[in-house]
Amino acid sequence: MKTMKWLLRREFWEHKGAFFWAPVAVAVAMIVLVGGGFMYAMAFGGSEHIQIDGRNVVAINGIPPDLRYKIAHVAASGYLGLAAPLFLVLTVVVFFYCLAALHDDRRDRSILFWKSLPLSDRDTVLSKVLTALVVAPLITIAVGVVTSLVLLVLGMISAAGKGVNLFAPVLMEPNLYLGPLYLLAFLPLYIIWALPTVGWLLMVSSWARSKVFLWAVGTPLVAVVVLKWFNFIVGHVSNRVFDIDWFVSEVVARGLGGLVPGIWLSQGDIGVINQQYGLDPNTLLGLSYATLASPGVWVAAAVGAAMIYAATRLRRWRDEG
Repeated sequence: MKTMKWLLRREFWEHKGAFFWAPVAVAVAMIVLVGGGFMYAMAFGGSEHIQIDGRNVVAINGIPPDLRYKIAHVAASGYLGLAAPLFLVLTVVVFFYCLAALHDDRRDRSILFWKSLPLSDRDTVLSKVLTALVVAPLITIAVGVVTSLVLLVLGMISAAGKGVNLFAPVLMEPNLYLGPLYLLAFLPLYIIWALPTVGWLLMVSSWARSKVFLWAVGTPLVAVVVLKWFNFIVGHVSNRVFDIDWFVSEVVARGLGGLVPGIWLSQGDIGVINQQYGLDPNTLLGLSYATLASPGVWVAAAVGAAMIYAATRLRRWRDEG
């Protein structure tokens, strides 16, 4: 356990800029741009009218209590959506981290030093898997929650400047406090869906001598082209052809896009945005976990675990020079 703790610390220290400072920099930019926009609207917006359900409401004279609580419910339920750009940063950071995780040690020969220590290949690879699937998302969630709360407060200050006091109704909304817990509840789902991508990238990272990105991304794309060419040739003499659409969506997209948070939303009927009540976190969470009922999800996760095992074996055998 102590060994794994220090291995995780090593990964964080070596990639602190990507895992911590990159989302913090994006968060600061969001606060400056979006929060600054709120403040500008309050100071120079001019118009005191707010359109709700097609009705113009004069904010400075107050709005009906039901509309005020409706706005507060939407704000408290969906404020974490403001952190969406940070999770796009997470996708890019983890993707390139996995690509370089096992390749860079061989490229700079530091693998000889690490192999001289009493560290198993299994523990080393697992530390990189945990960093990609647990540590990096937890850091992004923490930064995202703080950023969303800051933007929510700035938005409420801007609304108060227009005569709409949302502080009391927002603070009474349970979803304001449950939001971070909802976000954490998605982490196990993210791990399952991201396993195939992490496994593929680590396996390529442990095998490729160079051009890791081209091997990781180019191989699936070349496979699609080859299958299309095969279907074109064979289609003239037989009806037995490959289902290219299935291959692209279930193999290529899952293999390369599993790190995108919310990719599982494309697998079902996600009709959770209600025009009257806003985003319903409970419904979103339930529909998201319902995707685990598909056997394909577990097959893909098992394949991802197998590729992680292959990356462990390849690290043991593969050595530059």
